[in-house]
Amino acid sequence: MELTIKILIYIHAFFGGIGLITGIGSVIVKKGKPLHRKTGKLFSIGMLTSSILSLIVCCFPKHHNIFLFLIGLFTIYLVISGNRALTFKNKAKADLTDKITSGTMLFFSVIMISLGIYCQLNSIENGILFTFFGGFGFYMTVKDFIYFRNLSEKNKGWLSKHIGKMIGALIASITAFIVAGLGIGNIITWITPSIIGTLYIIYWNRKLKSKTVKTIKVQV
Repeated sequence: MELTIKILIYIHAFFGGIGLITGIGSVIVKKGKPLHRKTGKLFSIGMLTSSILSLIVCCFPKHHNIFLFLIGLFTIYLVISGNRALTFKNKAKADLTDKITSGTMLFFSVIMISLGIYCQLNSIENGILFTFFGGFGFYMTVKDFIYFRNLSEKNKGWLSKHIGKMIGALIASITAFIVAGLGIGNIITWITPSIIGTLYIIYWNRKLKSKTVKTIKVQV
């Protein structure tokens, strides 16, 4: 049993490494080009495989970890939702898959927040992390449904959603490397990548809005 778990952990780490390297590569290369699309696909495969394996490992005896299990689900949501955002380039309505993806994460975000509150009230370790990541998940999924409701041919915003979700998944990869790979597992190392990543997402959103405004002015 332990040998099987160890093999799964090694495979999980291998694909996590692929996700980390290709994720950083997709950020560096020019967006929309063939190399960006290729690194993006490898990133998605690496992160999904690594995250699914982490869910499996967390279900084995002596390896139960509800926090890592929920973080794995969060990462899967980010990758799937980030790729689903690309489909909105050619459609103006969310389908059942989009709603199930966001709805499932919304459900688990509420669980994370509830566990966080419980842990903090009872001085249990990782309480603040449950609350922090659960709050992030809740915020992102609520925004998903607002986006679905206001979606139209003139107001798609698919690129902004794609960048935000994929950067979020990359943050998860970088955090996993710092915590698991380097063995630095304090609250600061868990939260700092998310803060930096959020600032990067804000930068890109402003950049995209600036381009949109310039395009509108040219058309006028």
